Amino acid sequence: MYALVEFKGKQYKAEKGAILKVDRIDAEPGSAVDIDSVLLVANGTSEVTVGAPYVKGVKVSAVVESHGKDAKIIVFKYMPKKDYRRKQGHRQQYSIIKIEDIIGA
Repeated sequence: MYALVEFKGKQYKAEKGAILKVDRIDAEPGSAVDIDSVLLVANGTSEVTVGAPYVKGVKVSAVVESHGKDAKIIVFKYMPKKDYRRKQGHRQQYSIIKIEDIIGA
């Protein structure tokens, strides 16, 4: 069984026991997170429930495992022959969550 969930503007495939890397959550490691915006639930290969836009009565429970930062990327903008150079770095913060169960499916 799996569910497609929308979390912080992005969509993820959530299965029981799966590890997801999502944008940073303001929660301590070990705390529980419930995701109510379930777009689709599939029980095996035959039964699929699609929401309009969300499936009612279904939620995904997860636990925050840890937090971290991605590798640095360099944002470099320039205009040739105009003496315009801008260099900026960025490290995206993320949280690792573990899917515990799909409730109500």
